[in-house]
Amino acid sequence: MISTILMLIVALFSLIVLMVIHEFGHFIIAKKFGVRVDEFGIGYPPRIFGKKIGETIYSVNLLPLGAFVRIYGEEGGVDDCRSFMGLKIWKRVLIIIGGVAAFWIAAIIIFSIVFVMGTDLPVGDQDVQGLTNVRVEVMSVSKDSPAWQAGLKSGDKIKSVKVDDLDTKIDKISDFQKITNENKGEKITLTINRHGEVLAVFLTPRISAPQGQGPVGIALERIATLIEKYPWYQAPIQGAIYTWQTTITALGGLYRVLADLVSGKGAPEGAEFAGPLGITVFLANAASYGMGFFLYFIGLISIFIAIFNLFPIPALDGGKLIFLLIEKIKGKPVSAKVEQSITIVFFILLITLSIFITIRYDIPRFTDFLKSSFQR
Repeated sequence: MISTILMLIVALFSLIVLMVIHEFGHFIIAKKFGVRVDEFGIGYPPRIFGKKIGETIYSVNLLPLGAFVRIYGEEGGVDDCRSFMGLKIWKRVLIIIGGVAAFWIAAIIIFSIVFVMGTDLPVGDQDVQGLTNVRVEVMSVSKDSPAWQAGLKSGDKIKSVKVDDLDTKIDKISDFQKITNENKGEKITLTINRHGEVLAVFLTPRISAPQGQGPVGIALERIATLIEKYPWYQAPIQGAIYTWQTTITALGGLYRVLADLVSGKGAPEGAEFAGPLGITVFLANAASYGMGFFLYFIGLISIFIAIFNLFPIPALDGGKLIFLLIEKIKGKPVSAKVEQSITIVFFILLITLSIFITIRYDIPRFTDFLKSSFQR
């Protein structure tokens, strides 16, 4: 249970770090253009503590839901040389885009690290494409089970199972389960790979096993190599390429989802809806498969949030760009009162949607995650 709580804390902290990076993108470009930044906050108010350095208050706040930056004059009504509204439109566009670009820069850095480390992906028994080194791996061994007595260890890769003179290659978990269930009480030979060394292990699947353990007493995972290792000097190039490819793939998937929703077909099969709680659960699950997969997942989330932030919805960065486009066309800015009113309405809609997704999808995910953690 302690490890479960720790994974959730690490996952939540990682999301907050992404939000801090996003806001820093706005912050650094605003500073570059000489705009006064009143506050850079981690978390949302009420404020726990803050320190003013120069003209900016750097604060830590109670609600751990992200980060924020208060830029002088961003809400309108102020038009001087140190304000957001006092800048030319193209400079304001860059300030807004800076936050979104920070997500992509973070993704490139994260994927670069992943390409140095390499990472695996749990794939289940379904057919896989574009992945290499697919294998069935021992995740845990139950104490006093046949596997325990035979000396099997976590991390062992099962290559084949031999019964009498028939040697069967193991490609899927179901292959192993079928053989062991059909040969309870009979001696079998497992060929395994342990850290590059091929070993033969002899055991007898038990006829009667404790609930949840099975005849052999091991938990298995089918794993494939998602990203191969690269030399450190090649990793940044691969990270940038992978970020670009993933962005294009994500945009294509988003287009298909929106097209199906607009046409009345509903969400495509396999589409996942998740709010902050659901994303935290996904990250916590990813952490259980190692640092490489955890970082890989953070990189994906960074790209998805960047795309979402560009949606032309008031209260998001994409909505702010729409208001600047209207200003460019009209030759004058949208009334600050009108912009704020529209932004508040859409902010409430987004919060309502987030609450719906949390109740409908995220809480069941969180409950299932806790249940599975207790059963480990």
